[in-house]
Amino acid sequence: MGKVNGIIKRNPDRKRGKNQDPSRDPNAAMVVVDRWNDAARAFGELKLSGDQLRAFAAIDGSQDEPWDVMLQTLALDESNALKLLAHRTGLEFLAEPKLKESSSRFYELVAQEDARASSIACYEHSDGAYVIATSRPLQPSILSMLEDTLDAPITVVLVPRAAVASLINRGYEQRGDLVTEIVEDIPLDMDTIEKAAGAIGGSNDLLAQARQTPVIRLVNMILFEALRRGASDVHVHPMEERLSIRLRIDGMLVDAFSPPLSLASAISSRLKVMTELDIANRHSPQDGQTTVRIGQKKIDIRLSVIPTIFGERIVLRLLDQSQNELDLSAVGMSKKLQTSLMDCVERPNGILLVTGPTGSGKTTTLYAALGRIDRASRNVMTIEDPVEYHLDGISQMQVNVKRDVTFATGLRSLLRQDPDVILVGEIRDPETAQLAIQASLTGHFVLATLHTNDAPSAIPRLLDIGVEPYLVTSSLVGVLAQRLMRRLCTTCTGTGTMNSEPCDVCFGTGYKGRLAVHELMLMNDEIRQLTAQRADGVTLYEAAVNSGFEPMKIDALEKVKQGLTDEAEVFRVLH
Repeated sequence: MGKVNGIIKRNPDRKRGKNQDPSRDPNAAMVVVDRWNDAARAFGELKLSGDQLRAFAAIDGSQDEPWDVMLQTLALDESNALKLLAHRTGLEFLAEPKLKESSSRFYELVAQEDARASSIACYEHSDGAYVIATSRPLQPSILSMLEDTLDAPITVVLVPRAAVASLINRGYEQRGDLVTEIVEDIPLDMDTIEKAAGAIGGSNDLLAQARQTPVIRLVNMILFEALRRGASDVHVHPMEERLSIRLRIDGMLVDAFSPPLSLASAISSRLKVMTELDIANRHSPQDGQTTVRIGQKKIDIRLSVIPTIFGERIVLRLLDQSQNELDLSAVGMSKKLQTSLMDCVERPNGILLVTGPTGSGKTTTLYAALGRIDRASRNVMTIEDPVEYHLDGISQMQVNVKRDVTFATGLRSLLRQDPDVILVGEIRDPETAQLAIQASLTGHFVLATLHTNDAPSAIPRLLDIGVEPYLVTSSLVGVLAQRLMRRLCTTCTGTGTMNSEPCDVCFGTGYKGRLAVHELMLMNDEIRQLTAQRADGVTLYEAAVNSGFEPMKIDALEKVKQGLTDEAEVFRVLH
């Protein structure tokens, strides 16, 4: 085995089976012994001799971990020793390498226990070679055998043991997090949960508990079932005597299953490990995120944890990155309203607001509108929290409060990027509102969301935030308000049953999927005059209706006539 620029090359004359014990390989042993002098010279300033290094062979544990024994015996700092060795040998030293997706093949071929025992991990597969991080450089036979296992050359990088352990944890956890590991395409039932509960050990070590196969499998099955049923959120709610797991399907929370309360800490710890949160912190709110795959779908998971008197309550938001229904017709908007909306969006400047409660599909509507913009000739940029959709031809920025990237600071930065169209995920403070308004007055078209009950109420809301009336009248083009209603199931036609059995498509609810109902208020001279006078929402509503504004209830009743939903759903949403 020879090294060229840090790459371990296969010796074509070496004939060793992949499973052969390297300790029984005389050639491997010879390599180790013959290289003591070379290894000593590599340390230079440490003034080590080949005899000193060879003497370590008599110390307990040196056969398995010669490097660790040497560091302990000489009381050497690991990082400094690795840096010096890297300098002398031409190898690269990295303090904290980041795991890349290209490394996934390594974790499929190499057993986790072998990687941990040898302190080796892969963080990248580039140019046909695996980049191997190790904190134990004195194990050439292991590296040689690893090359056989991977059937490819390897590049060795020296990394501290803590960083190697972190790579190992993330690499194998990443594989375990994939929902595709679940081969049973079946609903999660209580029998399955009870079996998993019986297999989970009662370890006090939270990290060890989170890595138990039954825990991983149970959490994966919960996620799989949520995705199978089209849930947007998963609620893990510990109560005094039971643990409730509920799914938000088509905007409604439904009880899915109730595992034993004893599993609450195991489920919580597993989800925290997946999202890189502090598993030992059970007394403070935490937020995290991760990504899982199911088939060809990529699902972003946003995790929120809060402490309650009975344990940690967890909510997971599931964002399907493969979502492709970004069309105004697909969200339920009428042709007439689409024309009016796009007339607004195609303007060179101004601001268009989309209002509604959380989870009413505002961002989906905005992206559907952006999809119709000529992105080749217009620079489109967004600032969101989180980025829910990916659209070709636009630049997207994610809010990160920990790094001081807020809507306000992000928007201020976007304005220096020469944008034509800007999407602001949410106006929630005076600074963001002022910046959005100012941007719309300086040659940019701004799309933004705002939380109000109806379209006319958006104007008093802006004034309440602190925007001056003259700025609103000068910049605001229109306000689109919307809600989401459940669609009638097309399989059972809304009855919830098929052949006297619960419908398999809608799970007996009678509804499958959702559609939006809208109202669009366009600015006119009368509304601008009332805005300048700081009129209230009722006065603005009446003025809008007198000028042709159609409340969303009219749109909702029209969809009832079309057989898309029913009056009970209209009453639930708009009452």
